[in-house]
Amino acid sequence: MAKKHHYLVIDTETTIKDHVVDFGAIVVDRKGEILHQCGVLVAEYFGHEALFYIAKEDPKNIWSKQGKDRRYDNYLQMLGDGSRMLASIAAVNRWLERAIGMYNPTLTAYNLAFDLDKCKKSGIDTTMFANNFCLWHTAASKWGHTKKYRQFVLENHEFNPPTALRNMSYKTNAEIMARFVLGQPTLEDEPHTALEDAIYYELPILKKLLRTTSRDELLELGTAYNWRKYQVKEHFKPA
Repeated sequence: MAKKHHYLVIDTETTIKDHVVDFGAIVVDRKGEILHQCGVLVAEYFGHEALFYIAKEDPKNIWSKQGKDRRYDNYLQMLGDGSRMLASIAAVNRWLERAIGMYNPTLTAYNLAFDLDKCKKSGIDTTMFANNFCLWHTAASKWGHTKKYRQFVLENHEFNPPTALRNMSYKTNAEIMARFVLGQPTLEDEPHTALEDAIYYELPILKKLLRTTSRDELLELGTAYNWRKYQVKEHFKPA
């Protein structure tokens, strides 16, 4: 009998001090079916540190100071309706320990290095996982340079603003990649709440990878992301 493989997808939202304030995780099987999930606000930081924001960002942007306040109000509403609960760091670690005991899953996240760093700074232990790979790096390596993906980018104008040196790259973030694999170019932006981002954006990407990629290839594909390999001038030519 073939050995069953399981995967743990995590996502985090953070405070201005780089601590995890919203932790989301789902355990899935090889078919992408969700077996267990966790979505909590971290008691040590929620309400004690401001949510992450960018001081000079447009007030309408989710990452502005005003957007921070709207996101906080949304979390309060989630606590009120029961879609979130407060949990300690110790409780999060116990949940992860149980997940390992039951499934020994391979750990992944879209931009895994970011989530691992924020978990470490917050006391959430991710060192217990024997295997991991970056969902972003793997998806970008798998599809980011294909003709089909580049055509999708072109048709939907998914380009990053030019840098100060006039370099411009095309997007490979979770929203764009989820739209691509689902064939839904009008899929709305991530809500930037951890559990929902993991379920509705990261999981579809993982499911597509699991249908088309061996486990060994998953662990090998996720090389470090280099934006220079996604520069417009290297992949798009004037008509």
